[in-house]
Amino acid sequence: MRASGKTLGNLLSLCMAFVVGSGWAFSLDDVAQKAEKLAAERYAAPQSNLPPVFRNMAFGDYQQLRFRGDKALWHEAETPFELQFYHQGMHFDVPVRINEVTATGVNEVRYEPEMFDFGKVQIDPAALENLGFAGFKVLYPLNKADKQDELITLLGASYFRVVGKDQVYGLSARGLAIDTALPSGEEFPRFREFWVERPQADRRNLVIYALLDSPRATGAYRMVVTPGKDSTVDVQARVYLREPVEKLGIGALTSMYLFGANQPSNLLNYRPQLHDSEGLAIHTGNDEWIWRPLNNPKRLSISSYSVENPRGFGLLQRTRDFGRYEDLDDRYELRPSGWIEPVGDWGKGHVELIEIPTPDETNDNIVAFWVPEQRPEPGESLNFEYRLHFTMDEPALHDPKLAWVKQTRLSAGDVKQSNLIRQPDGSTALIVDFVGPNLAKLPADAPVSTQVSVDDNVELVENNLRHNPVSKGWRLTLRLRVKDPARPVELRAALVDGETTLSETWSYQIPVHD
Repeated sequence: MRASGKTLGNLLSLCMAFVVGSGWAFSLDDVAQKAEKLAAERYAAPQSNLPPVFRNMAFGDYQQLRFRGDKALWHEAETPFELQFYHQGMHFDVPVRINEVTATGVNEVRYEPEMFDFGKVQIDPAALENLGFAGFKVLYPLNKADKQDELITLLGASYFRVVGKDQVYGLSARGLAIDTALPSGEEFPRFREFWVERPQADRRNLVIYALLDSPRATGAYRMVVTPGKDSTVDVQARVYLREPVEKLGIGALTSMYLFGANQPSNLLNYRPQLHDSEGLAIHTGNDEWIWRPLNNPKRLSISSYSVENPRGFGLLQRTRDFGRYEDLDDRYELRPSGWIEPVGDWGKGHVELIEIPTPDETNDNIVAFWVPEQRPEPGESLNFEYRLHFTMDEPALHDPKLAWVKQTRLSAGDVKQSNLIRQPDGSTALIVDFVGPNLAKLPADAPVSTQVSVDDNVELVENNLRHNPVSKGWRLTLRLRVKDPARPVELRAALVDGETTLSETWSYQIPVHD
């Protein structure tokens, strides 16, 4: 069919519009080209331009450096999103480049001192020249239509934190983890440059691109942030190695566990539990669900779960009762769980959990990530995608056909005497409560039993299962004697009915005791 002159003209106009538009189009490929080129070059450590007045700041002074809300990017624009920027100071001493992507081009967001209120901190104007930003945060009306709330913050290395509706900041995500907990020392890649797409008025998500750099790796990231009851981040990444690494952590999550029901505080504390996350959950490629309660160990502890093509894993905060925390300031019951949902097949590898001793809640001492069995050679790319959920609806993550662990409680083991007094017998008791819709439907006398396995460092003296009429679930009591306190103890348990699995697998470690 031959096109008319008018039709041909329209087609040419569309083609020209496409060519012009595509000239300004920005994609993951653009960042990947930069990352690949960077990986072929020798690593250049970032140079700090931070004057001593900022570098030597106390935390209280740094908190006085406040961004002025009326200076936010898109403050007057027809979009529900706004960008605010972090000032450099303390250990945030290296500038990151931040760009805005629009329909007409890419423009760097320039640092201006007028963007900030410096409070009572005395600043020499000359020290502010071309200083640059430390990072940025995105605001969005999460909870009320007329009030902007923080949705995501990106500050320091490749860390970022996200919240959904009615949540408060808790655990962090990372772009990449390298050699975490190895004797050779951990390498912390950093996002050195960002590109943020200016969203249209009707757009309800935000696209952020990031260029990652470190001595042995570079990477290109595309992150689509979607706010909501459960906010999500869809991550696409291409990682390039300059040099081989021993351990590459994908989908890294970092959290804090100080004490909880399975490891009560050694000091008298009105707060029964204090943690951002209480357990590692894994959904394996062969459809097994695993729950591993967290510890604050005496020594560094590394646990590994071999999983091929994981369907999901994350650090969860399952306990949502305020009475289990009693903290009006930090509101641990409102801190979200972080759940990694891989896109496509990730192949062979393992989920690794690292637990680091900490004396207080200021240290993030828990790290979890996926380690691929096959790492790329220098010059090759490792491509992966996943969706990161920030949620307080943990049952929605779980298979409703399987029960899950509601709590794990630690106690001194005892035996009830003929006079009804419970006498400690030197054993250790673990109480594990399983709950779920499938258990709630069963009668109290249902033939539910347990599959329990223990390692050779423990003597199991009691394995008792009983119906829990309060939770409509089942309570497992394990009483055991540890043979060598200088070695950890590994335990596993699940509920079954004959050949039918009724629950996730409870996987627990009693850490080393000095």
